[in-house]
Amino acid sequence: MDSLQETKKAQMAEIYRMLCIHLGEPPTHFEWQWRDKDKSFHRVGTLSPKDFYQKYVGYDLSEMVCLIHDPRPGHDFNCTYTVRFLGNVSGGKPVEYLNVDLDTIKLAAVKQIQSGESVWFGCDVGKYLERDLGTMDMEMFDFELVYGTANRMSKAERLQYCHSAMSHAMVFTGVDVGEDGKSKKWRVENSWSDKVGDKGFFQMSDEWFDEFNYEVVVHKNHVPGDVLKALDMQPVELDPWDPMGSLAL
Repeated sequence: MDSLQETKKAQMAEIYRMLCIHLGEPPTHFEWQWRDKDKSFHRVGTLSPKDFYQKYVGYDLSEMVCLIHDPRPGHDFNCTYTVRFLGNVSGGKPVEYLNVDLDTIKLAAVKQIQSGESVWFGCDVGKYLERDLGTMDMEMFDFELVYGTANRMSKAERLQYCHSAMSHAMVFTGVDVGEDGKSKKWRVENSWSDKVGDKGFFQMSDEWFDEFNYEVVVHKNHVPGDVLKALDMQPVELDPWDPMGSLAL
């Protein structure tokens, strides 16, 4: 084990050196200055990354929870999961997911949007997407008309057979809620420039959410208390290659 640790340290030093060549050495302090929306100039002076976070962000991430919808057999709802070897911060908190049903994950996202906050989410963006229109809809393409056969795989089966996995992260900034209080479609802010969709914004049908959305990050107060009790459990450890580890947060 001592020999392996020495080899690992040497390899990490080489990797760190190569990253610094391309990205620069991570700063311990930086000069913070900006122009606001009225073009007025502001300068605070020298800050450390932690100073910046405490002064300008101050968000208590411990009050957030990462919900996933994983309907595979044996992956029980209201249970917590982690992925072996996924953590990439030395001494950091391990990645932890709380697996819930569709109603719970959607209602939590709706509540956060209604409270005035956006929702980070992870999905399989390439499925049933029309990029230029910025539309994600299960009826976007009629494959059965062309090929004479329907896609009969369920969401669970697509995960089991590696036909689907989280491939991209975006942000929900709005939701259309019907008279029954349930979501109908979602407004999505993407990062692919303002040349696609509606100046960079997409729309997602609720049916698309059901099939290809897997993960949201929300405040704990938007999740039922009996569901949050699962956070006190020892997480079930998934294999390193599990699709739930393809887009970690």
